Amino acid sequence: MQRKLPTSSSPTSIQASGRRITPFRCFAITVLSLIVVAGLIVLIFYLVVRPVPFTYSVDDARIHDYNISSSDELNATFDLALVSDNPNRHVSVYYDSIAVAVWYDGQMLAFAEPPSFYQPKMNATRLVVLAAARGLPLLGAVAEGIKRDRSAGEVGLEVRVRAWVRFKVGVAKTRHYKLRAYCSPVVVRFPAPAVFQRTYCDVDV
Repeated sequence: MQRKLPTSSSPTSIQASGRRITPFRCFAITVLSLIVVAGLIVLIFYLVVRPVPFTYSVDDARIHDYNISSSDELNATFDLALVSDNPNRHVSVYYDSIAVAVWYDGQMLAFAEPPSFYQPKMNATRLVVLAAARGLPLLGAVAEGIKRDRSAGEVGLEVRVRAWVRFKVGVAKTRHYKLRAYCSPVVVRFPAPAVFQRTYCDVDV
């Protein structure tokens, strides 16, 4: 009686005990791990620092040497007092450049560049800005609007602030960010009142 010899299994009938790790899968796992680690860093940073939004306000505004010529050219000096408030306990700010512009009905009337400054944490910095208009040709509707408002005893302006800032947390400093503040309406009255009606600004970083 002949015995049947066991036949060898073909290579295709053997199932692999585990899946092969492809380069794409390895790359995907690495990227996912980096995302998780970055998320944890951001979460820890937020829990430790707890950043609070900055606030801006116009605390005083006056117009000196005001005159509109017969050819609708404006001469005036806008005397502004801005307050930048940093309420954060762990974040200070470098203002590397800052520009302040005065607008009326879509036309820029005056422009100034205050000096750069450093703002510590939990600090309110007062900026005194003098922005002058000298022989500025006004658009027809703008000239008529300013004349009408001046005759009524008050002019409503818009003050815009644009700055390049860096934040400092501990010894670390961030890259530059653009800060914008829009303050409107800034109502300047004639004659100037003893108490100015403060205008709060919309701030975007």
